[in-house]
Order: sequence, then structure tokens, then C-alpha cells
Amino acid sequence: MPTAPAAAAANTLPENAYTELPPGTAYKPVVPAEAVQPEVTRRSVAWGLLFCVIFTVASAYSGLKVGQVMEAAIPISILAIGLARLYRRRSSLLENVIVTTIGGVSGALVAGAIFTLPALYVLKLDPHPVQTIFICLAGGCLGVLFLVPLRRYFVRDMHGRLPFPEATAITEVLVTGEKGGSQARLLIQATVISGIYDFFVTTFHVWKEFVDFQFVPAVRALTERSRLLFNFDAIAFILGLGYVMGLRSSMILCAGGALSNFVLVPLIWMIGCHLTDAAVYPATIPIAEMSAGQIFRGYVRFVGVGAIATAGIFGIVKSLRVVAGSFSIALRTFRHGEPAAVERTDRDIPTMALLAGVALGAIGAGVLLGSLSPSAGVIAAGLLLTLVFSFFFTSVAANAIATTARNPVSGMTMLTVIISSLVLLRFGLSGATGMFFVMVIAGMVCTALAVSGQMVTDLKTGYWLGATPAAQEKVKFLGVVAAALAAGLTIVMLARAFQFGESAPVDTRAVLAAPQASIMKALVEGFMSRQPVAWILFLAGGMVALIMEMLGVPALIFALGMYLPLELNTPALVGGFLAHFLGKRSQKLGGARGRTVRERGVIIASGLMAGGALGGVFGAALRLFPG
Repeated sequence: MPTAPAAAAANTLPENAYTELPPGTAYKPVVPAEAVQPEVTRRSVAWGLLFCVIFTVASAYSGLKVGQVMEAAIPISILAIGLARLYRRRSSLLENVIVTTIGGVSGALVAGAIFTLPALYVLKLDPHPVQTIFICLAGGCLGVLFLVPLRRYFVRDMHGRLPFPEATAITEVLVTGEKGGSQARLLIQATVISGIYDFFVTTFHVWKEFVDFQFVPAVRALTERSRLLFNFDAIAFILGLGYVMGLRSSMILCAGGALSNFVLVPLIWMIGCHLTDAAVYPATIPIAEMSAGQIFRGYVRFVGVGAIATAGIFGIVKSLRVVAGSFSIALRTFRHGEPAAVERTDRDIPTMALLAGVALGAIGAGVLLGSLSPSAGVIAAGLLLTLVFSFFFTSVAANAIATTARNPVSGMTMLTVIISSLVLLRFGLSGATGMFFVMVIAGMVCTALAVSGQMVTDLKTGYWLGATPAAQEKVKFLGVVAAALAAGLTIVMLARAFQFGESAPVDTRAVLAAPQASIMKALVEGFMSRQPVAWILFLAGGMVALIMEMLGVPALIFALGMYLPLELNTPALVGGFLAHFLGKRSQKLGGARGRTVRERGVIIASGLMAGGALGGVFGAALRLFPG
């Protein structure tokens, strides 16, 4: 048995973990290749699957409400360390890696699902639950399969050249796990408190969720005369989100909301308040009869859509060189196959197994597309688009995550929707069938690139710590299956309890904004139904995004703030100020005390997000029962 000092030394990252290696030097992980540690065990798989389901449900609700998906890997790694203390044989470092690998797929798969699948409900196409689950499953599996051949390049060959911000954070949490018990306890406490609070607010309305400041006479006068509306969503989930985003990002988010609600809405009202006879497209009633919320939904939200779409395109343009390089790497790897791996820490799933998996995934995707009853040519075109885009964008997503921890999902998904629509229109496919067909393709592609981006983080974490890549790749499929089932069923349940996008006149259900899916819906509907499109509003949003890029401001965050209702932006700003205040305090304290304050703040914020989202989902489930 190793002594305590030896064990502590073993759980220390090598000095060259984050630096480039001299020629001829190999990286030695925390757990050497020749060492034998428990890795894929019943314990690690069971906890990984449980956390995967829980965080998938929470992420689905949070993504549909505010367009931001929870980063689940870090909270899961904290929980894994805390749970390791419950067993007589304390869980090994590699078992904790497996727990994080399985559980971490939750946020990624949900990110792919919420970008596309809710659009089918907004379009009143109402997919069958089996179709919803299979879209997530097929896309997630393709993302894993197409990334495995790229592992050596991104993870091993580019060691020290790519920063891997998220993988670094997860690795540090797992290595410095001596605080894991207290951190996990604090995370669970924050989750429970937030879940109870948000559950009673959003479900039983014990007190009002939205604070409308019209009780102040001056605010009420401004609302009536100028359509200036100011309100606040008092739920814990968005407060935690703002803390995690930080002050700068939350201020940029609120700045977008301020432009929409305090500039564009009053401006449209001033120009159109005298128009009492006819509606101005795309609204359906005269501006003189519209409230501030109706002006926002009828006009300003389309400006936000244009801004988000343009910001996504900017993300693609910025990464064109990366796209070309990554694509050539992927082709070269598939052409020459894998080198023979000798060491445990450099062993992948065999190439033939990967090819068989891709073939099986292609057959499944083809069956799904064939169930929509188009011609054989349309099925072949749709399947080709799915495989090409998934393969092409997998390397892009991996490179983006490795460099900036940001996955340009929105831009690549919009590109998929646009190109797929143009191609399928040439085959004569349009209308409701065409929209369904395009969104199925986009759903699989979007899920594939989201999962591949998250998986490269897991593989880099495993590389630093000494996990077996083949083991991580195999259990990742288990995580994809669990997350696909949980995400598909959660979206179906939320679609019955809520409206997605915007409120319908005759529907009394509450609304989940689903911002990304609303954008995809606007795109595919414009192409496939050949309806008039409010191009001038989209163009105005595009110009706003261009101005943000010229000013050096993150255009996507600003554009998201323009699109989301103001009450969802303002509590994020409060969380941002709290993060700024605690950050200053931790700097003043310095040393271990300052680091503890900083860590505890992030843990509590993660608990607020997880608990608030779970409370909202549980409340949504109760809405399905009469009374």
C-alpha cells in the first residue's frame, strides 16, 4: 500500500502538462500506462448514467428557457469526487474520469437537440417521441464515431499548443480532489434549495415569478406613453447563470436587451402609433393597438434573429482556416487508418469497429428519413448531407473547443439548414414534409457536432490523467443513449406543458423562448413554404451584429440579449455583479482563502442553475396532470 505522501504525489500533474514537449519527449500522465487502476466499473458507469440523465433534464429546461445550456462536466466531476468517499474502497482517479465522461455528454447532446427539435413543435409538425429520441441518438453516435480518428492529432500531437480551457478546469478539479467531499455537499445543498424555490415559484406561484415595475407611477407612465417596459424574472436559475457568465458577458447580454426594449420598441411605437387602419407586415394588428410586448414579438424579435444568424456566420468565417485544416486531417486519418497502439493510454476503438458503427448509423438515419415517405433520391440526398456535414463539422467543433471552449453550433447548424433547404428544393421537396425533412437533418448534424466538441474535452482530460481512450470512447456511447432518451422525452414533455418560441393567441400555456430553435424555424419556413420573409428586419439585426464585431464585442451574446425577453436578461446582470464582487473579494484575501471564496461561488452558482432547472422541469411534469 502506498504511503499518504506517495499517494498525494501521484495525484499531481506533471510540470510539462500544459507546455509543448521537446522533440523525442513523451508525456507521462498522472496514472502511467503500465499502472493498473479500476476504471470502467459498475460504480463508475452507474453514477455516470445517473448524473447524465439528471443533468440532461436540467440542461433541456435551461436551454429552452434562456438559450444557455448548463456546463455539466465540472459539477459532475465535483460530485464524483464527493461520492468516492462513500465507499470502503475509495473510487480511483480513473473511475472519476469515467463518471465525468459519461455524465458530461448531457449538456452537449441537449445543446444539439434544443437548437432544432423544438422548431418542429413551433411549426406544428409534432414529431413522434421515437423520432425525437432517434434524432438525438443518431447524431450523438455520429459525433463520437467521427471524432475518434482525430483524437491523436488534437489530444496527443498538439500537446501544449492548444489550451483546452474546459478540460484544464475539469482536470484540476479531479486532481485536487481532497476538497471533494465539502464541495459536493455544498453543490447538493445549493441544488436542493434552488430546486425547491423555483418549483414553488414556477408551479404553484406562491409569489409572482415576474416583477413588473409598473407599480411605480413613473414607470407606468413611460409604458403607456412610450411603450417602455421594464420587468424582472425572480428565479434562482438565471441568477446562477449570470454568475457563471461573469459581469462582462452578463452586461453584454443585458445591453442587447436594452437596445431591443428601450430603443427599438419605443422607436417603432413612435413611428407607427398613428397607423390605426392596417397592420404593417409581419405583425397582424395595427401598431397603434400594440402593447410593448406585442411590438417586441411582432418586429423586434426578428431583428434579434438576424443578429444571431449573422453572429453565427461570423463564427464560421473566423474559423475557415481551421475548417480547411481540420477537414484535411480527418481525411488523412481515415485514409491511412490508425497506427498500432502499444500503450494502454494510446489505445482507441479499432478502425473497423468505427466503420461498422458509421455504416450502422447511416442505415438508421436512412430509415428515419425514409419514414417521412419522400422519393429514393431525396432520401439519398438527405443521408449524404447528414454524413458530410457531420463529418466535416466534427473536426471544426473539436478545434473550436480546444482553442476557445466555444462551439460555433449556431452558425454551422444554420448553414446546414440553408444548404439542405436549397438542395432539397431542387428535388421538389417543400411544404410541411420539406420542413420536417430539413430539421431532421439539422437535428442530427447539430447533435453530432455538439457531442464531438464535448468529447474532445473528455479525451484531453483522460490524456492528462492517464485514462484509456478506448474505455472512454466505449462508455461515451452509453452516455449518448441515456442522454438521448432523457432529452427526447423531456422535450416531448415540455412541448405539452409549454409553448415554444412565442405565445399563440388562443393558447394559455406558459412560454419557453427556445431562441435558437425559433431561428431555425424562421429559416426553414422561409425557404420551404415560400412565404414572404421580413428581410429588412433580419438585415437590421445583421448590421447590429456587424457593428458589434467592429467594436470587438461578442456579437452572439449581444444578439441573444436582443432576442430574449428583458425579464430573462436582468437577473443575469445581478448574478454578474455578484461574481464581480466576490472576485474582487477573493483577490483582496489572496492565497488559499481567496481561492476558496472563488471556488465556493462557482459551486453555489452551478447548484442554483441545476436546482432551478430541475425544479422547473418537475413543475412542468405536474402540469400534465389535470388539477
